[in-house]
Amino acid sequence: MVNNAGAGPISPLDDLRVDEWDQMVDVNVKGLLHGIAAALPVFRRQGAGHFVTTVSTAAFRIVPAMAVYAGTKFAQRAICEGLRQEAGDALRVTTVLPGPIATAFGEASSNRHIRDRVTRELGRIAIAPAAVARAIAFAIEQPADVEMNEIVVRPTAQA
Repeated sequence: MVNNAGAGPISPLDDLRVDEWDQMVDVNVKGLLHGIAAALPVFRRQGAGHFVTTVSTAAFRIVPAMAVYAGTKFAQRAICEGLRQEAGDALRVTTVLPGPIATAFGEASSNRHIRDRVTRELGRIAIAPAAVARAIAFAIEQPADVEMNEIVVRPTAQA
């Protein structure tokens, strides 16, 4: 199962965009949990399975305007690590943590200044989404007794 859903309408906490905070928690945290709930019983019955979750390097580092987003990414990383520890020897759990990727991520912010800043930064250093896809394929292609726990994929230009 590849859990790649994500929401990131980032903004400073002072913007008080509570509806956007709820969206990030619903998609990033609850979405991951619901995906696990759907796949885990199937994986247990078949005696094998592989959870792959796309998180973000925001799970390692908090920057201004990304507190809530980073909080959801920290939560995803923690949930995936807990799942890995509980999985046993028949299930694999891989967390892929991309840095800036050439997507529409910056456009999700309803704060014009943040949207412009993120869009400029993505235009400057973002790498192609195919880099993330290759990392996921690499993890999946490993033998059943090999688990790639965390894979960080980021531009060489990212500080």
